Amino acid sequence: MVRKKGSLILCGAFLFVAWNALLLLFLWGRPPIGRLGEGGGAEPGAGEEWGAKVGGTNGLAVEVIRLAEEVESELETQKKLLKQIQSHRELWEQRKELGKRESEDTKDEKNIEQLKKLQQIPAVPLSHKIVDDTKTVTKNTQTVMVTPPRLVMKEQELGQENKQIAENEVGLTKPSRQIIIPILVIACDRVTVKRSLDKLIQYRPSAELYPIIVSQDCGHADTARMIGSYGSQITHISQPDLADIPVRPDHRKFQGYYKISRHYRWALNQVFNVFAYSTVVIVEDDLEVAPDFFEYFRALYPILSSDPTLWCISAWNDNGRDGLVDPGKADLLYRTDFFPGLGWMLLKEVWAELEPKWPKAFWDDWMRQPEQRKDRSCIRPEISRTITFGRKGVSLGQFFDQYLRYIKLNTEFVPFTKLDLSYLVKEKYDETFEKEVYIAPLVKVEELQQGGSLKGSGPFRVQYSSRDSFKVLARNLGVMDDLKSGVPRAGYRGVVSFISRGRRIYLGPPEGWTKYDISWS
Repeated sequence: MVRKKGSLILCGAFLFVAWNALLLLFLWGRPPIGRLGEGGGAEPGAGEEWGAKVGGTNGLAVEVIRLAEEVESELETQKKLLKQIQSHRELWEQRKELGKRESEDTKDEKNIEQLKKLQQIPAVPLSHKIVDDTKTVTKNTQTVMVTPPRLVMKEQELGQENKQIAENEVGLTKPSRQIIIPILVIACDRVTVKRSLDKLIQYRPSAELYPIIVSQDCGHADTARMIGSYGSQITHISQPDLADIPVRPDHRKFQGYYKISRHYRWALNQVFNVFAYSTVVIVEDDLEVAPDFFEYFRALYPILSSDPTLWCISAWNDNGRDGLVDPGKADLLYRTDFFPGLGWMLLKEVWAELEPKWPKAFWDDWMRQPEQRKDRSCIRPEISRTITFGRKGVSLGQFFDQYLRYIKLNTEFVPFTKLDLSYLVKEKYDETFEKEVYIAPLVKVEELQQGGSLKGSGPFRVQYSSRDSFKVLARNLGVMDDLKSGVPRAGYRGVVSFISRGRRIYLGPPEGWTKYDISWS
């Protein structure tokens, strides 16, 4: 545009010079014309008088003066034209400069916008890939139909610097928005999986950040149709091996436990190795979730990722019955040495460790063994974020009528991502926990029961010294009395925390506890 305007200016100047030259030639060569004079002006008969004067010296001088006046008039006109051209040229230069500035401002705005976008990228480096709609993934003869398109995040190992950043962010208000947390629903032959899926979809804040994968075993047609009715809201995969598993004669009644373990192994391999997710939350088809279920796991993911002394996040409190929990402490969280399950988060690194030695049956009790736990803990809530409604199953309702049906489900939405959860990091937690437990007055169980003489709101401590004494005290106080590899349910460092008659109680070993005794199982 600027070049075009410069060419117009040059053409104008050339035409100006040419016009002046032609004008001078015209003025010198044109014939005399009538002029205002004594005879009344330009009339046909006035030529004689004018011609007579030209012959003399005076006439020539008059003609020169006249020509000079006309040239001066023309030059004045051309001067005005030049001024107009100059003013237009200055205006064009100003517009050109303004255009440059606008272009620079636009670039600056784009750079600022790009910087803002870069600042929003999480500190932990994540690579990603797109899983296209209706893409078919085939492995070991089974076919997995991926219905909804989604962004799949693949983990990368943290460098030392990024690991430090991740550790500094533990407990801060917002974990990475971009981490995808899939929900794996383990299903078989319960059409009541609908209750579980309805709540998951109802409370799910984002289908992209929380894709739901339903892995079905058993080949039950009615259940498959129920799952399929959700269409693109979920991804339905089917465990291909439905054959019975060879077991020793005394374990034939446990065939269901063997199939569950096989299903878990297959489904988790799909999540981590086929779908390539970096973490997963596992629920079963008889679990109903709380309104803040997704908020809970998103807030705790950074702690699980950065604290090597943790290996799972659980939504379940084994002693979460109404009356054993504080209804005013929905935001209270604990570390526990007991693997709770029943809605739990697992990292890909941990699965890579467990998968090669995954058991043929009883996978949950296997997880509680010292060889797998390796002194690591889980996070669990004061009030459960899941409840089970499945009395019928391979366990034939074990514990359901006595304990599980009374578990209290949280109904208050807690904004965990806006809370400081750094108190759950082991060093901070242990110091505070031991101080609170062993500062509490030591009392006898009889003082806590109805009619006891104990005064005050607590907390109080009840002490056990052996496996048998733990079981007796637990039964008297209404908490679960079984131990797995010596670890009590919901226990941490041997201590079980709960509410009894409105007072906080710590049921624990003597001060100076060092390790669990696996012979107590």
